[in-house]
Amino acid sequence: MPRLHAEPDRTKWVPVTDSLGFRGRRARKQAIGMLLSQAKGPNAEPAKRGGGFSVWAMSQAVPFLMRKAAGRVLVWVWKAEPDLLVVMAQVQAATPDLRIARASMPIEYDDTEEFRGTYLGMGEKLVMPLPPAGRPPFATYTWDLGTHLVTVTAVCSDRERFGTVIGAVDDLARGIRIVDDLTVGESAPVLRIDPA
Repeated sequence: MPRLHAEPDRTKWVPVTDSLGFRGRRARKQAIGMLLSQAKGPNAEPAKRGGGFSVWAMSQAVPFLMRKAAGRVLVWVWKAEPDLLVVMAQVQAATPDLRIARASMPIEYDDTEEFRGTYLGMGEKLVMPLPPAGRPPFATYTWDLGTHLVTVTAVCSDRERFGTVIGAVDDLARGIRIVDDLTVGESAPVLRIDPA
């Protein structure tokens, strides 16, 4: 299974994927708290500052789960305000079930535009600044590599500030690349062509 790699601007992004123990704990807690509060819906009571036991427990478990994913999932939070913006990149095998699920999405998800990645070539970008039912604004970037799909999803907790951070998300998404392990003698010579 191929893995994802990225080298985002560390002045803007804090990686959650490799932040074990106390390193990155505050950022993980705030990001998970934001995602949980958004999942409850717009009419839910706001969570207390500091989170709670469930947020703390998840913040401890998330890095181990991502490490187990072995590079198939990468997550970052916005350094200035970790509870404002969370970005997740993942690579999945392009199974028939996954393709059917993507084809069955609501019609508003068809409003995509072309988006070129530095390493992955031409893909699609969908921006939803005002999604229905009071859901948080988000953007998704998708590359169909034939055997695999690479998706980057950014969720923002503030509709008014979504437009101010989407440019940084674009830069992060452009830098995503695929890393393959090739063993000498495993296959015929491999010719790699820059998708650009």
